[in-house]
Amino acid sequence: MSDEISTGGGQSPQGAVARGAALAREKLAQAKADALKRGQLPRTEPRRRSGSGASRRDSGDPLPFGRAIRDLLAARGWEQPVAVGGVFGRWAEIVGPELAAHTRPESFEDGEVVVAADSTAWATQVRLLASTLVRRLNEELGDGTVTRVKVHGPGAGHRPEGGLRVRGSRGPGDTYG
Repeated sequence: MSDEISTGGGQSPQGAVARGAALAREKLAQAKADALKRGQLPRTEPRRRSGSGASRRDSGDPLPFGRAIRDLLAARGWEQPVAVGGVFGRWAEIVGPELAAHTRPESFEDGEVVVAADSTAWATQVRLLASTLVRRLNEELGDGTVTRVKVHGPGAGHRPEGGLRVRGSRGPGDTYG
């Protein structure tokens, strides 16, 4: 008596696996022969998975959306402006809700972030926190990206008109609030 377990087709499980593998090899050989007839030679070396984000691809396979965007940004040199825009968009998350309620980032150029404050008191506060702010922004953007924080206080605003004015005055010196 045999140790093989019989299946309904009179064939052992090992025999069915062997038969399936042989059928797969046969179909693969047929597909390669068909491709050769069409002039599409199969690859001779295995596909390489590259983490470098090479711009030239060997096949027409689509890229994942995130990788396609990263490749586009790298090719155009837009990585840093996009990262800075992301930081400006998440300003409240980065500096905290209280500071964000009274300040807003205005620009970034040559390592300098310009921040506008809504009062002279908040402008002074940001100046005192400048080194901490530089460190926090560099955590988000990469070490050495931000070298300085420049703070602008509130503008002089509209100068009141009327007969009662002190000569030589430059208008209100603060927002009083």
